[in-house]
Amino acid sequence: MSGIVLSASVRQNLLSLQSTADLLSTTQNRLATGKKVNTALDNPTNYFTAASLDSRASDINNLLDGIGNGVQVLQAANTGITSLQKLVDTAKSIANQVLQTTVGYSSKSTATSAIALGGNAANLVDGTVIKSGDILAIASTGGGTATSITFGASESLDQLNTTLAANNLSASIDSAGKLVITTTNDAASSSVGAITYTNTGGGTITFGAVAAPVADAASQAIRSNLVSQYNNIIAQITTTAQDSSFNGINLLNGDNLKLTFNETGKSTLSITGVSYNATGLGLATLVAGTDFKDNNSANKALAALSSASTSLRTEASALGSNLSIVQIRQDFSKNLINVLQTGSSNLTLADTNEEAANSQALATRQSIAVSALALANQSQQSVLQLLR
Repeated sequence: MSGIVLSASVRQNLLSLQSTADLLSTTQNRLATGKKVNTALDNPTNYFTAASLDSRASDINNLLDGIGNGVQVLQAANTGITSLQKLVDTAKSIANQVLQTTVGYSSKSTATSAIALGGNAANLVDGTVIKSGDILAIASTGGGTATSITFGASESLDQLNTTLAANNLSASIDSAGKLVITTTNDAASSSVGAITYTNTGGGTITFGAVAAPVADAASQAIRSNLVSQYNNIIAQITTTAQDSSFNGINLLNGDNLKLTFNETGKSTLSITGVSYNATGLGLATLVAGTDFKDNNSANKALAALSSASTSLRTEASALGSNLSIVQIRQDFSKNLINVLQTGSSNLTLADTNEEAANSQALATRQSIAVSALALANQSQQSVLQLLR
């Protein structure tokens, strides 16, 4: 106030007291907030740098939820593949039971020569019934390779069987000395293919009509039951693949997953899903009375199951690799957030020990300033005494 006149000493002490009060207020504010930079006015460079670091840390932290969900999606798919592999192994065991059970036919298809052989098992070529240069041709049997054999000067029964094996056939000599062509267990449900014997060398052998296989009712009932068990497993493969989802995303049912790792959206990982239901794995349901009738159909199912198993292992490896990548990036993001927040704190946080010491020192200084101001006023109080 312009009407009040203070001496130089009083004014000097008053300014000192005011300065101390300002410093004490600042120190107490730092102790209360824990920060030495609370606004841009405190330190513009540190304030805006820290704000930028905090903003980036917040953006990355928001992405962590999506990354965490991505980990769970991959875990769900991996769990599904593990279960699918077990189901495929169960289906394999059922198909193997078909191979181990009794042949489904009481008698298999046969074709028998009309006359007895002149030769024997060591050499079928006798020069009369079978001669060198004669040709035995048998059409494909049970999906086998069609046979064409040109007899030489010597042809043993073992040599003939080696050739016939590729066509699911075997040869034997019965008690009457006749040559008998029979289907193997692999093609027990099939009939011997059409036989053509060309007597180029002049042989006289001929073959009678092909006898059809005769089904064994008890054995076929067992095989039909195995078909039912197999189909139940195939149905479970489809439902298991459909249930392997997390948060609406199923990598085993054709869905895709895209994960973003940084705040700019430039660091991403795209994971393409697969359709691993029964159809996607190349597995089909079987028909009782048509499938598992013989070993060939069981082997066909086993081949499809082995292919499915290989596909599952390949996808499991890919999922494992992607899961490892996502988990590594998840840990990296967490560590990066910590680095950013630490950097921000270093720019803005106050040293509470230092500020507490400052507070004590300023309180002492304030007390001294008050005392000094009182001393400066004593000269004026002396004049007041004289006036009294």
